[in-house]
Amino acid sequence: MTDRPASSSFVTSFVVASRYLPVYVAILLLVAVAAIWVPQVLSPVALAAIAPFGALLGITALGQMLVVMTGGIDLSTPGTLTLAAMIMVGVGQQSDDRIWLAVAVAVGVAALIGLVNGILIGGIKLNPLIVTLAVGQVVVGVVNRYAKTFPVQSAVPSAWSDWASTRILGISPIFWAGLAVTGLLIVGLRYTSFGRRFQVVGANPVASQVVGVRVTFNQIMVYVAASALYAVAGVALAGLLRNPGVNIGSPYLLGPIAAVVIGGASLTGGLASPLSTFAAAVFLTGLNQMMLALGLPTSLQFVVFGVVIIGGMLVSGDRIIKGVERVLRDRRRPVSSSSAGTPAGPG
Repeated sequence: MTDRPASSSFVTSFVVASRYLPVYVAILLLVAVAAIWVPQVLSPVALAAIAPFGALLGITALGQMLVVMTGGIDLSTPGTLTLAAMIMVGVGQQSDDRIWLAVAVAVGVAALIGLVNGILIGGIKLNPLIVTLAVGQVVVGVVNRYAKTFPVQSAVPSAWSDWASTRILGISPIFWAGLAVTGLLIVGLRYTSFGRRFQVVGANPVASQVVGVRVTFNQIMVYVAASALYAVAGVALAGLLRNPGVNIGSPYLLGPIAAVVIGGASLTGGLASPLSTFAAAVFLTGLNQMMLALGLPTSLQFVVFGVVIIGGMLVSGDRIIKGVERVLRDRRRPVSSSSAGTPAGPG
């Protein structure tokens, strides 16, 4: 009697965990291929160079992950990230004394953009794809206009760029900041009542509304939180580049979505793993670096990247869950049918 609940709990944990396995398999395959064809990519110097860019994509992907957990999508990412980087230049005015003011303004403006997205999507119930695409275009226009208010190729405050270029245990502090954000999300989603309610809202908003959970509030605030994470990535990227341009956010349109998909998130909402999403972002960054080291033309890099995204869709978490459930159901079927066919004893 006591073995059945334990067995059921183990099976449930296995089914849930199986959706996140592909990204780790992909990382192992990437390391194996790199070790054979381009071992220089696995050198400490190369890994130290990859780490901060992987973390930047990871932080952005974590924001996108939160949106996907509500069944939505956010295409305003590039504009929001770029605007935050530009604010580090414009508000920072190359003055170390204005660094934290610039960071606060960047995150605040990004949160305001997220609030607009959230109200239009969660409050008015407009289509998230169309809304975030439109808002993103508006933000891109604001970025281009704002960038003309200060000299071309202006730099962020020197102390900020110095921080981004320093090393902690041989790796940029941006990578450790990405791990810290990942850890906070893991704790928040798994061990707090708010995080658990948030996952329930994503998985079943109708049932959540019935039991009194504020679904609309959660749907609005998730876009605010996501945009704040885009801003964090933007200000960190500005420090890394020193002289950010108006197009630095372009690679962050499909990259974060790909990381969320490869990381095993449920595209219908509810389930996702911050650690797997961050790992997927590091995998994509490493894959890009390996293609550069191989000297592949840009056109072929786009092809490989697209194939990887399609592959991620083919082995997405939802498909894996269905496959595992089907296997477990088929294994149980003979047992139930044999017991049903057992003749009854004399009555």
